[in-house]
Amino acid sequence: MGALCYAELGTTLPFSGGEYSHIKRGLGSLPAFMFIWTSTFNKPASNAARALLFAEYATQPFYGICPAPDVLKKCLALAVLWSLGILNGLSVKMSVWLQAVFTLLKMMALSVIAVGGIVLLVTRQKESLARFEDMFGSEIPNTSQVAEAFFQGLYAYGGWWSLNYMAAIVRLSSERDDHLYATMKESVSYSEHSTCTTLILCFFAVAVAVTWADRVIPSVAWIIPLSVAVSIFGALNCSMFTLSRLSYAGSQSGHLPLLISMLNVHSYTPAPAMIFSTIIASIFIIPSDLIMLTNYFGFSAWLMIGLTCASLIVLRYREPHLHRPYKVFLPVPFMMVAMSFFLVLAPIVWSPNMQYVYAFLFMLGSLIIYLPFIHFKLHFAFLDKITCHLQLLLEVCPADGPAEGKCE
Repeated sequence: MGALCYAELGTTLPFSGGEYSHIKRGLGSLPAFMFIWTSTFNKPASNAARALLFAEYATQPFYGICPAPDVLKKCLALAVLWSLGILNGLSVKMSVWLQAVFTLLKMMALSVIAVGGIVLLVTRQKESLARFEDMFGSEIPNTSQVAEAFFQGLYAYGGWWSLNYMAAIVRLSSERDDHLYATMKESVSYSEHSTCTTLILCFFAVAVAVTWADRVIPSVAWIIPLSVAVSIFGALNCSMFTLSRLSYAGSQSGHLPLLISMLNVHSYTPAPAMIFSTIIASIFIIPSDLIMLTNYFGFSAWLMIGLTCASLIVLRYREPHLHRPYKVFLPVPFMMVAMSFFLVLAPIVWSPNMQYVYAFLFMLGSLIIYLPFIHFKLHFAFLDKITCHLQLLLEVCPADGPAEGKCE
């Protein structure tokens, strides 16, 4: 449902910046600033989670059933994060080529899992089906646990919002066949995994795919964690690519410092935006664990998704004559708004956790920045000198034209 809403927004408003541009057009400057303020931190938090997850899978073949040292995983996560940051800052073509290669490798790995699951389902039919008999036999979770489960489950199926960040460069199709196909394929893969893995093994396993490999192809089990690491590497590359474009669009609209909107004079990439987001992601990696990062990202991300779908509803009524190559069934965005706010409010109301309170207060803290610096346009002269020095150091300059997602 979310992909359908984003498909309409992406084809109607093909601007760089994704949700930021849509919220700015539909709800105004203040909600857009709250989005860019929150995204400046929660999207790097998502990248940090991906980098840690990559390190988890990449180190697993060397440690077997034993967990790898946290220091090693964090050092590896920082290394891959900065490697991709440098690559995206140097060459767009290289980043796109890398994305294509890793997507192909990911699909090959998913094919292996799918075929292996089918074979086991056929050869061990009774044993496999027996595993589904008590699949709902555990205790019923409370409302906040349901919300947190959605955060961690839907995180694996994210990515359907990424194309909107590049809409000014790649004109979106009105369909999302690629995301539909990927989601269906991953769902089938997970169902087939359940046919050969007991609930206890799933609970104690470091990673689901590793458990599957040990049961199905034990002689070459290391291939699966390596394949998952490759998949995560590609997802991280894509996320960093789009995040720099979000920062670029926000800076061009005056919601972030001017330096972030500048392009490198040699590679024509938003290098300052890439460096900025990579530094923040690195800070998140050092003190954090994967589950905390996933919950924090899910809480913040779903609030922003709700605002984006709300902007679609507003635009339907306020600007009915906009050219819309694709129109989603109107109840769908209403359902998305309701679901988004349930996922945001449920953990706070039924099981308050300080990390959610801090995240919510952080969003409200954007008002402290917005009023003096955006609304009243307060400016400090010394910032111009800092910008000038960094501009010379990074060899960047302002873009020739305004961002297409400016929506003024």
